[in-house]
Amino acid sequence: MALRRAFPTILTDRLPETRDFYVRLLGFEVAFDSDFHVALRTPEDPDGSVCELGIWAVGHEAVPPPYRADPAGIVLTFVVDDVDALHVEARRQHIPVVAPPRDQFYGRRRMLVTDPNGLLVDVSSPSTPSPEFRAMGAGVLRD
Repeated sequence: MALRRAFPTILTDRLPETRDFYVRLLGFEVAFDSDFHVALRTPEDPDGSVCELGIWAVGHEAVPPPYRADPAGIVLTFVVDDVDALHVEARRQHIPVVAPPRDQFYGRRRMLVTDPNGLLVDVSSPSTPSPEFRAMGAGVLRD
């Protein structure tokens, strides 16, 4: 068996707002849109093989009743070219910023925002890792 595709899917009772958040802030395009499911992908990736995000209506019959709850215990991470420019855009859109862009020791300049569901979204750009991190032999994170 070969793994062919993997992507996160957000459960929400705010389907249109969640779709619009990821389209406006991160530039996703809508590949499929219905009253219970939305599929998003990046425009540079028409077959969805690199970056895809699903959104399901939490109350839909496809979601078993015990799992019909707000998302918790997960962070969605997106690597972008310029996190500082995205921070400006997030503020312009009045998106709640949990942490503004800051260089991290592991070679990322990162900001944290929340989506309409309160889900934590980590957005970062590559930066230079600290000498201590490099000395750990961890290498450089993939862009």
